[in-house]
Amino acid sequence: MNSFLAFAFRLLTAVPLSVSVWLASYFAFGQTFILSGIYGAGAGLLTYWAGGLIQRRRFLKKHGLTKREYQYIKRNLDEARRKITRLHKAMFSIRHFPTLKQRMEFMRVTRRIYRLTRSEPKRFYQAEQFYFSHLDSAVELAEKYVFLSSQPRKSRELDQSLQETRRTLDALTHHVEEDLHRVIAEDIDQLHLEIDVAKNSIEKIKDSRIHDESRRLK
Repeated sequence: MNSFLAFAFRLLTAVPLSVSVWLASYFAFGQTFILSGIYGAGAGLLTYWAGGLIQRRRFLKKHGLTKREYQYIKRNLDEARRKITRLHKAMFSIRHFPTLKQRMEFMRVTRRIYRLTRSEPKRFYQAEQFYFSHLDSAVELAEKYVFLSSQPRKSRELDQSLQETRRTLDALTHHVEEDLHRVIAEDIDQLHLEIDVAKNSIEKIKDSRIHDESRRLK
């Protein structure tokens, strides 16, 4: 359940209960209008808070994380989101058409890694090299490239620096693709296992049919 649906579910649970408590306090128990409103609001807030607590516990249990682990991952993902925003802004600002495809692929892979680790936080541990090394390097290089390329007068040394930066970003693209592969490595292994099981099942069915056919011929 994403954050918006979780919020909506808690709200749709808390509001009706809040109204029910207010009506019961006012009409059934003869409380004052203001006091009934306080009771209703308190019941709604308590329900909303309890719903959030239950959802968080279920989320942590589902992903096999402790509260401390999730807070650590979430803190790093929040920081990474800001870095990725900076990176994409810088990438879009680079005016070098030959590398456009490479830059688009780089941004696509970074978004994919972030979305996977956000939806399944435990994958963060397979992507630590991306978050703690490659992402920082990419942001620094891209922003530095934009700054240098915006200078009004170009020199041979500056052109060489820009070329070297483009080559380094190209190399980083391959490293980030490897980061993505590490994040989904378990899924690939699981897929291969399922393929092997399916192949074995198919072979057994074929062998059974061949055996049945040979028996009918006899």
